[in-house]
Amino acid sequence: MPSLKDLKNRINSVKATQKITKAMQMVAAAKLRRAQEAAEAARPYAERMDRIIANLAARVNDPASASPILVGTGRDETHLLIVATAERGLCGGFNSNIARLARDHARGLLAEGKTVKLLCVGRKGFDALKREFGDMIVDRIDLKEVKAVEFEHARAIGEKALAMFDRGEFDVCTLFFSEFRSVIRQVPTALRLIPATLPESAEDKGGEPAGESGAAYEYEPDEDEILRDLLPRNVSTQIFRALLENAASEQGARMAAMDNATRNAGEMIERLTLEYNRTRQAQITNELIEIISGAEAL
Repeated sequence: MPSLKDLKNRINSVKATQKITKAMQMVAAAKLRRAQEAAEAARPYAERMDRIIANLAARVNDPASASPILVGTGRDETHLLIVATAERGLCGGFNSNIARLARDHARGLLAEGKTVKLLCVGRKGFDALKREFGDMIVDRIDLKEVKAVEFEHARAIGEKALAMFDRGEFDVCTLFFSEFRSVIRQVPTALRLIPATLPESAEDKGGEPAGESGAAYEYEPDEDEILRDLLPRNVSTQIFRALLENAASEQGARMAAMDNATRNAGEMIERLTLEYNRTRQAQITNELIEIISGAEAL
């Protein structure tokens, strides 16, 4: 049985931990609002760009001459997986869920005889994957000094991936991140960047290529030239959206994890306090028995 001093030290230690987890919960809650607003603001832009590219792709005169970013290289042998996670932990299963999705995808590709390359964005994804796929990791991008994600950070990642694609180092590129739904729900997501994943266009639905209002668009310069400019920008845009979704998901997961940790610490303090009081009462009772026994012996 632990002594009273040991129990009191444990109680004080858990109380100190509870203060830390409570403070981390409050910090995450303060950061979550800004991160959530940024993620929600980026969604319409990214979705609208997807629809514009789908509309343009449906009007390309010669699909054979279309950009490889849109239609691919015609091969499916080498896959680049961009795994975006956080730089820090203490956020529940946020990082591990993204890494697990990427790991399962990589294992499936390897089982099919494909070549897999990994580009890790964030330290936690790198730490989770390096043991099994260390020789497949081509680069790691460190964002630990970044306080707020900007488009320039996503553009640098996109340009690195496009440079690899131009050199013929992969055929298919897939981005892994966590889509923010709520404080208690973040969904690990895999998004194919190259060839571009496009939504169903108006033409696919049996109508004319048109905007949401039903108006047909005429483009100048021609569709091919616009696509040559938009497709690389779309890669960076989708990566930027993923980084913003990750930022909101990380804070939401950390807020929930620290809330659970704070409540668990409170329950542990109650249990240890009860044990402390029982142990103290037992010691007092034993001392009284010894005093009474000694008095009766006299």
